Amino acid sequence: MAENSIRLIVGLGNPGPEYAKSRHNLGYDLLCRTADRHGISLRDDPKFFGRSGRGDIMGHDVRLLFPTTFMNLSGKSVAALAGFYKIAPEEILVLHDELDLPPGTARLKAGGGTGGHNGLKSIVSSLGNSQNFCRLRIGIGKPAERGDVIGFVLGSPAPAEKKLIEDTLDEALECIDLIFRQNLSRATSRLNGFKAAK
Repeated sequence: MAENSIRLIVGLGNPGPEYAKSRHNLGYDLLCRTADRHGISLRDDPKFFGRSGRGDIMGHDVRLLFPTTFMNLSGKSVAALAGFYKIAPEEILVLHDELDLPPGTARLKAGGGTGGHNGLKSIVSSLGNSQNFCRLRIGIGKPAERGDVIGFVLGSPAPAEKKLIEDTLDEALECIDLIFRQNLSRATSRLNGFKAAK
């Protein structure tokens, strides 16, 4: 994949105030922080089934997208925008929560599986079964009771977890800038080595 080729950043989550503080909306939270930092307005965009914006990040023309289709249909929104602007899967960065990483950690990677994440499954399916997009995975850990994954991801982090997650989002925001200021490899190396202090 060519360096500095990200043209679309997608933040996953569910629309509506009842989901705003949930673990499952951390991708959207990070997207909003990115938009705020770079003065990019996110506006309702019905033709792309979401809220979108366009702006400059470190001299790069980048589009931001929050699918408002609910998580399980995120790909409908991503495919609509990517198709319209001829953005290849390799030029997309998806921000999302990750059960397989503990709170206080995050990972950047290009390509890979879905890890059972319904938003990623929908995107892969809608992009012609391509898994070649980049992902920024924000750790949320796993529920104590294995059967309660839905309740866990739709719930809010406990205060101790929240502090770890907030610190991780701060670092992830710096690393998004680093993708455009330097390259994906540098950003990956920095973020993948990060661990929030307890």
